Amino acid sequence: MTTFKSLGLNSPLLKAVEKLGFESPTEVQKKVIPLLLQDKTDLVALAQTGTGKTAAFGFPMLQHIDIETKKTQGLILSPTRELCLQITNEMEQYGKDLKQINIVAVYGGANITEQAKKIKRGAHIVVATPGRLKDMIRRRLVDISAINFCVLDEADEMLNMGFYEDIKSILTHTPDSKNSWLFSATMPPEVNTIAKKVHEISTGDYGGDKKCWDKKRRPPIFYCTWERTLYRIKSCSGNESNYFWLCVL
Repeated sequence: MTTFKSLGLNSPLLKAVEKLGFESPTEVQKKVIPLLLQDKTDLVALAQTGTGKTAAFGFPMLQHIDIETKKTQGLILSPTRELCLQITNEMEQYGKDLKQINIVAVYGGANITEQAKKIKRGAHIVVATPGRLKDMIRRRLVDISAINFCVLDEADEMLNMGFYEDIKSILTHTPDSKNSWLFSATMPPEVNTIAKKVHEISTGDYGGDKKCWDKKRRPPIFYCTWERTLYRIKSCSGNESNYFWLCVL
């Protein structure tokens, strides 16, 4: 049986797993956690709500954070205030045994000055709704120019709520060198467009299967949730050394 320890989590995170009563990782966690712990890569994952995707991206991000520096290293975008607070709460529980980890929630309907003060004290990870984050960037209250990781959670829902332009604007303030992890329950054309903006990916059909490859770096990983096969497929670029991965859970 696969355990969280076998996935490669460090001792502080394993303590959190034990305290939270997690018995065994879900399918998306089994595939995503070791990948993101061992290999800095871009990721496009199709995963339904309730599959444990917050832990799938949360544990690797926490393990990669450098606690010694106060700069913001991780950004998580979510569509609603409620989800933003939920993710923040879960991330705080996961990182409870990481000394001095600081995770700040940024969302509308709350005092922006108080949120700015928390960020100024040193926010290793910012969890935000697009509208409020864009406003804080405009006011120079937050700096995401040196982040190492960017998560777009429930990307399809964010686009349904009209955040496309906000997301595009926010991404212009992030470095090209970051690793981007996009999670979505579906892959409509709008999410495909965002994936291209985030990863510079092309997506389409190849022998009835989904495909994606990365034009700026090596191929990202692409996960789906409706089948149970792992494919290694040669890129249509004609370069035999250039592969993209398709992992369907």
